[in-house]
Amino acid sequence: MNPYLEKLHSYPFERLARLKEGLEPPSKPHIAMSIGEPRHQPPPFIAEALINGLETMGSYPVALGLPELRLAAAGWLERRFGLGQDAVDAESMVLPLNGTREGLFAFVQSVIDGRGESLVLMPNPFYQIYEGAALLAGAQPVYLNTLEENGFLPDLEAVDAETWQRTAILFLCSPGNPTGAIMDLAYLKRALELAEKYDFVIAGDECYADLYFDEDQPPAGLLQACAATGNDRFQRCVVFHSLSKRSSVPGMRSGFIAGDAELIKSFLLYRTYHGWAVPLFILLASIPAWLDDQHAADNRHLYQAKLEAVWPVLEPVMDLPRPQAAFYLWPRTEQDEESFTREAYRQQNLTLLPGSYLARDTATGNPGANRVRISLVAPVADCVEAAERLCELVNNL
Repeated sequence: MNPYLEKLHSYPFERLARLKEGLEPPSKPHIAMSIGEPRHQPPPFIAEALINGLETMGSYPVALGLPELRLAAAGWLERRFGLGQDAVDAESMVLPLNGTREGLFAFVQSVIDGRGESLVLMPNPFYQIYEGAALLAGAQPVYLNTLEENGFLPDLEAVDAETWQRTAILFLCSPGNPTGAIMDLAYLKRALELAEKYDFVIAGDECYADLYFDEDQPPAGLLQACAATGNDRFQRCVVFHSLSKRSSVPGMRSGFIAGDAELIKSFLLYRTYHGWAVPLFILLASIPAWLDDQHAADNRHLYQAKLEAVWPVLEPVMDLPRPQAAFYLWPRTEQDEESFTREAYRQQNLTLLPGSYLARDTATGNPGANRVRISLVAPVADCVEAAERLCELVNNL
């Protein structure tokens, strides 16, 4: 067996299931707020395109995908991040993915040299795929705590030169999961300076890029920062985007990677053997989704309405930083996070996620301790009901 498998941690939701074992919740309807699974109704035109594309099921897909999909994705990047027409070469800078989870994992395998000396830096807490991909590639994860005093962003200046010299990949997640924090252009430009100085790759996980709460300030993107610094070939940079959150179609598993053409070329070679070509009917359904921005705005407004409905209920009773984007709340709990999660289930039939399950212990502690992640994915009435139950729980505790 691959010895690296022994280094993997239990997935957060496996730990959550064990935490809830033996508990008897009340008869209230269960409200699940632990997993970031969008539940909004997807736009009908995606389903129509999916059905119309089923006639392609008799053909094998190829790793490069369809040129129409790559053009649609490139066009969306240019519109969304103000890159300008033809800034993204759809032929050499874009590849379709079976969702960002698969792409993030596979990309790391194509970059790490496998000698066990490389470092992969990531925010802490983090999307668990970053760590698993690093470990199974034979690299060593390095956890950069995202603390409230730093705006829930990794402190790049706290990383020493020796660490940067060994770094192969820096994962950046903006908007952040679970904090909802946004990296501005100045922050992203600083990351680019470090990547150029120490010659490492930046992998930008931007799957929440279209979910934000200030309509006048959409989150900046890594390729946008590249363009602003004159790096119009996006050297050392790739970004990952998905329709799961933007279009509320997590079951389609459709996304793309874009950026440095040399990195994409190597990744394409890896994918021809990896065998994860996106099915043609998924690609055909994804094209109109990337071409249309209105449904994404409508989807975003639903999350904005949820935050506005829930915030006045929870803010008076919880230490609750207001998120800038995504669809999570990241409150601090007076009790330890596991006890709070257990009591939320036992007393109120609410399922939350302990913050420490998304993070790792470091020399300065676990940044997820005494925090829980609350996903605002349920209908707005259920979100308000959950907030009211949380108020009751906090008062009881």
